[in-house]
Amino acid sequence: MIIGWPPLWRRVRLAVTLVHEAGHALVGVLCGRRFTGFVVSGDASGHAVTVGPVRGLGRIATTWAGYPAPALAGCGLVWAAAHGYAAPLLALLLLGEVVLLPRIRSVMTGVVLTVALAATASAWWWRDDTVQVHALTILGLVLLAGAWRGLAAVWQRGRAGDDHAVLRRLTGVPGVVWLLSWALVCAAATLVAAGEL
Repeated sequence: MIIGWPPLWRRVRLAVTLVHEAGHALVGVLCGRRFTGFVVSGDASGHAVTVGPVRGLGRIATTWAGYPAPALAGCGLVWAAAHGYAAPLLALLLLGEVVLLPRIRSVMTGVVLTVALAATASAWWWRDDTVQVHALTILGLVLLAGAWRGLAAVWQRGRAGDDHAVLRRLTGVPGVVWLLSWALVCAAATLVAAGEL
């Protein structure tokens, strides 16, 4: 329903972009890069800025991390909901969203993150185990479906600024290999989530 109805999907997919950019940021920080800001645009494009060496494993890992991030996050949400960790995960999500606040670099990004914060805080504050489990499961499935849609779009589009094209320039490895690596992660995450439903 959410994925198949274009007017609703145009809004919901901004959450997928938010997770995509957060994936770049998290892996960048884990690789020793400095995360300085991110943008989510109304057309569901976006970018995260990390500062560090222009080449090397850290840059490669940071660039690679965006497309699989929604699938991995979605799988994690479904798993946490199925195993009784909904409330702690909501608290962790809330903390992550608060950490992102100072890194906002556009009005649209602020709107998207504010909506995410309000929804997460509401689900956490009004503690209802059933509602939390259903909310996290639905969000997880939306992120998984969004990961596949994003991957299909980038596969068809193939612009020079897309992540797989950047990875090709950084490594010399063909872009299709990077696309396939994302597809494998999405498939694994989907199988794990399906097993939890």
